[in-house]
Amino acid sequence: MNIKELFIDLLKNRTATIGMLLIVLILIAAMIGPVYAPYNPLIPAPLDRLKGPNSQHWFGTDSLGRDIFSRIIYGSRISIMIGLISVSISLIPGTLLGLISGYFGRTLDNILMRLMDVLLAFPAILLAIFITAILGPNLTNTMIAVGIVYIPHYARIVRSSVLFLKEQLFIQSIRHLGGSHARILFKHVLPNALPPIIVYATLGMGTAVLQAAALGFLGLGAQPPQPEWGAMLSEGRQYIQLAPHVAAFPGAAILLLVLGFNLFGDGLRDVLDPSLRLM
Repeated sequence: MNIKELFIDLLKNRTATIGMLLIVLILIAAMIGPVYAPYNPLIPAPLDRLKGPNSQHWFGTDSLGRDIFSRIIYGSRISIMIGLISVSISLIPGTLLGLISGYFGRTLDNILMRLMDVLLAFPAILLAIFITAILGPNLTNTMIAVGIVYIPHYARIVRSSVLFLKEQLFIQSIRHLGGSHARILFKHVLPNALPPIIVYATLGMGTAVLQAAALGFLGLGAQPPQPEWGAMLSEGRQYIQLAPHVAAFPGAAILLLVLGFNLFGDGLRDVLDPSLRLM
């Protein structure tokens, strides 16, 4: 299936189409929104603090009088960057570990998978909190922590695909013809193992955004005055009765972005593996 056929099939899938629409809208806001943002997201305006939504401040203002709409637009850049970098940190080493473990097997496989089991034994958010606490609370360390937490997930997914693929006749034929391990792994095994990796990476974008927002909510992610959605949500909880909009709009932004990636990932899975529709 080429890119054009994949795109056409995605458009025919209602779940994927809705997910794509949400993601594209937020991407547009991240790319061009700051140009049209009505206010600077970092400059406080004490006289306008905790104002509800109105014609001047569409989403209202926060406890320092900053425009929430502008902060959410700027925050979309941070959330998308978190998703991309965190998934990359998980994807690259996780894929390499899964390839090596599944292809060579035996003692190396046992050692690598037991290490992955140790990481998987901890709840993801607790492990991310532990890593962030060691490295220090800031945005960079949040992305590193979220990335490290999900390395075992990619390693296991890739390993399971490699275990199946390496027993296929075309792989064994290449091996008997003298193909090197590197050539077999990266030219023949990896391309055939890509569909589940792509699907999980898409779903992982939403998970990474959610985990980073949770760390931001706990004060371990992006630090003030950065307009990160989780930190904005944490600030808004103090005014949930007095000014519920302070927490409602950042929460809705997180919901829409995570929902978009989850819907797109589910639709992508259906397109790449139609047999799953029958399960």
